[in-house]
Amino acid sequence: MSLPFSQVDAFAERPFTGNPAAVVVLDSFPDDRWMQSVASEMNLSETAFVVAGASENEFSLRWFTPAAEVDLCGHATLASAHVLYDTWRVGRADPIRFQTRSGPLTCRHREGLITMDFPAIDRRDDVAPDVQHAVLDCLGLATATVFQSRFDTVVVVEDEVSVIDLTPDFHRMKRIATRGVIVSALSSQPQSDFTSRFFAPRNNIDEDPVTGSAHCCLAPYWCQRLGRQQLIGYQASQRGGFVDCQLRGDRVRLSGCAVTVFDGQLRKIAEPANAT
Repeated sequence: MSLPFSQVDAFAERPFTGNPAAVVVLDSFPDDRWMQSVASEMNLSETAFVVAGASENEFSLRWFTPAAEVDLCGHATLASAHVLYDTWRVGRADPIRFQTRSGPLTCRHREGLITMDFPAIDRRDDVAPDVQHAVLDCLGLATATVFQSRFDTVVVVEDEVSVIDLTPDFHRMKRIATRGVIVSALSSQPQSDFTSRFFAPRNNIDEDPVTGSAHCCLAPYWCQRLGRQQLIGYQASQRGGFVDCQLRGDRVRLSGCAVTVFDGQLRKIAEPANAT
């Protein structure tokens, strides 16, 4: 009378790097409040809940931060696909089709990497001056290029050191009406083309280690700026991780490795409750 779950480090080639996500595979979705409670208990940036669909290798997927359900998450999708492949619920030669709040997302296992097909996210350059000022102020930056994506406010600075050395004021950042703040610059390292960090204090995540969905916006921006269709992004958090990005029209293919760190059981005391 318990439910298995796995904790997976996504965008990681070894344990304790990349971004950890919990993955719970269920027969059906329980009450939303129960899933939110589990995500809060896990206290990771994302907990994913996976339910098998009517067709072979098709699954429904939902993502929860400790505070709320979200519309798109890259690293927890990667973690979920890794669990399905690793437990042989899906053969490694077969694609996985996830039905999500952001539409269908397909994952494939290729040469040790999992490749995810995600929507490319457009940007808007008409960010109000007061919002620009508030974002730069809480980052401690005098000047930068600021634009808005569907989810996040994006700040592009002139050098990688400025990204790495940031010490944001998270208290003030919580007042900005955006899912998160992405800061990015060209990379000076041969292993990557651009560098970024991601802050989301409004979702109880001061800094996310490696944010797949942020690269749905970063990849089109840097591909256009550099005149290339395939780039490697490095997210320079304390844990750090690389995201292989390939732009395909209005889609972005994000690839990375994942490692299961541990498996566990949710005890009967925490089993799903019926909705009322």
